[in-house]
Amino acid sequence: MCFIMHIAGSLPHGPKGMSMNIRYVCSQDERRTDAVLAAVAERAARAGIGLAGTVQPVDPGSAQEKCHIVLALLPDGARRDISFPLQPGVTGCRLDAGALEQAVLVVQERLPAAQGLVVNKFGKQEATGRGLVAAIGEACARGIPVLVGVSPPWRDAFLTFVDGRALPLPADEGPVFGWLQAACAKPAAA
Repeated sequence: MCFIMHIAGSLPHGPKGMSMNIRYVCSQDERRTDAVLAAVAERAARAGIGLAGTVQPVDPGSAQEKCHIVLALLPDGARRDISFPLQPGVTGCRLDAGALEQAVLVVQERLPAAQGLVVNKFGKQEATGRGLVAAIGEACARGIPVLVGVSPPWRDAFLTFVDGRALPLPADEGPVFGWLQAACAKPAAA
């Protein structure tokens, strides 16, 4: 596996002088991670915390297809479908990488005004240096706290990506929101 971008080595001031404030949630039940991050983002909006990033809403009562991916872009929650529609019975990845990159551009445009960055999932795209890795790096360079949902199969890749400098949080809304609220209350580094 090739890691195109290693965050600690790619930051403008190098890993030793940079204070990265990254936490992650990794649950065996990925829907649980999605639900926690979506609830935390909603709670942050009510508390007046300005976020940029993505969450994957878990809508009760809707059919959940493993590879059908809809993102809500923060802070406004505008939804983007980043999946290719496949015919019933067709297997394979549905991720539309072009649609994901369009969502990433919106996140990067919103990042300068944000107090925190939320990334719904560190997965295959991020492990290969695509997806939201540039936004994570930019947030770290700006001193903006970062909260990442990590897919269990990609946990080791994520920890390599952040040079082991991210700390885990439980898949529980209370502690995750508590950390985010406290982290966003601190002034960002210049």
